[in-house]
Amino acid sequence: MARFLLRRFLQLIPVFLGATLLIYFLVFSLPGDATAAICGEKGCTPAVEAALREQYNLDQPFWVQYFLYLKGIFTFDLGTNFAGQPITDILARVFPTTARLAIMALIFEAVFGIIVGLVAGLKKGKLFDSTVLVFSLVVIAVPIFVLGFLMQFVVGVKLEWANPTVSGDATFTELILPALVLGLVSFAYVLRLTRTAVIENSGADYVRTATAKGLSSRRVVVVHVLRNSMIPVVTFLGADLGALMGGAIVTEGIFNVNGVGNTLYRAVLNGEAPVVVSIVTVLIVVFVLANLLVDLLYAWLDPRIRYA
Repeated sequence: MARFLLRRFLQLIPVFLGATLLIYFLVFSLPGDATAAICGEKGCTPAVEAALREQYNLDQPFWVQYFLYLKGIFTFDLGTNFAGQPITDILARVFPTTARLAIMALIFEAVFGIIVGLVAGLKKGKLFDSTVLVFSLVVIAVPIFVLGFLMQFVVGVKLEWANPTVSGDATFTELILPALVLGLVSFAYVLRLTRTAVIENSGADYVRTATAKGLSSRRVVVVHVLRNSMIPVVTFLGADLGALMGGAIVTEGIFNVNGVGNTLYRAVLNGEAPVVVSIVTVLIVVFVLANLLVDLLYAWLDPRIRYA
């Protein structure tokens, strides 16, 4: 297992370097001047502009800027935004909120998506299965901002079951409704993936053999059918964790959540390249660690992968 972990970790290093290089190059190539975004319409004096270029390493070649950026990552010094605030402080303030929101959404889509998908797969062709398929198609087809405003109006305003907006504290109860909206589309995908995998594995030879040996229906379903059906679901959930972190811009905007999505959106509008690059780097790290976790779950779900 230690060798397996080391091999996977070494494989993720070039992925991280390549992704950060690409992101930094794209931001570096954007038209416009960062000093113009700092000074506004009045512009800067030549002395102030030169000082700003030196402060943000804009007077250096691209490769020098990139290596200084990598050095900042490994020393936890990401610089400052255009207002002079340390970017690490900004991330420390907004990242926990988005992390809680994404984890709540992931738990919702994983638990309920797997349960509903399992029942639908075992009841293939029946009323429950047909209803679930129609519901999942509707959820996937409707844009997320429509679902968000609809849930906010019905659940938050009309029924008053939850807060329609999130305060600065972002408590657990306030994040329930945004988490449901954020995870609703992924819930539909998890449901359909689980249903399809359960239907496929229910007719496999090893399931018929387990049944013929006299194992109980519950053990056959949980140990053989469900466990072997989790590989595509785990793959989706691992990639979806990073997507939930970075794709919360619409949801955070609807529910006024002061998280990574809102901060990233404002940074793009203001042309704050250091903030944009730093946030995207954190999201890359989340993707990399999520894929490492998926590899570990693969080895646990399928012994053939572990022994290989």
